Amino acid sequence: MKAEKEIIQWIIYRPKRSALLSPARRRACINHVLSHFKVSERRACRVLGQHRSTQRHFPNGHADEDRLVADMIELARQFGRYGYHRIAVLLREAGSPSAMAALKGCGDERG
Repeated sequence: MKAEKEIIQWIIYRPKRSALLSPARRRACINHVLSHFKVSERRACRVLGQHRSTQRHFPNGHADEDRLVADMIELARQFGRYGYHRIAVLLREAGSPSAMAALKGCGDERG
């Protein structure tokens, strides 16, 4: 119980006040709690409200993500005012069979 109270207080009063909404952020937070408080993964996941299966699952990237990102960056340099919808159309016209969702996800990660 004492460890759970310390973990909750650390979450509330931690210096970086960003939301723990995404599974990746929760995963990083749980890893920090595991190393800092020396508690089990099961307890940390229970206190922070994340399933252990989510904690252990690492997302797989797209197989051609590096090439897709390079093409996307090149088109963004050439056509600076185009958004990801228009860049997806240009990539599709060039013969890239990438999905727009994958393109949007790559752009969100890179800013």
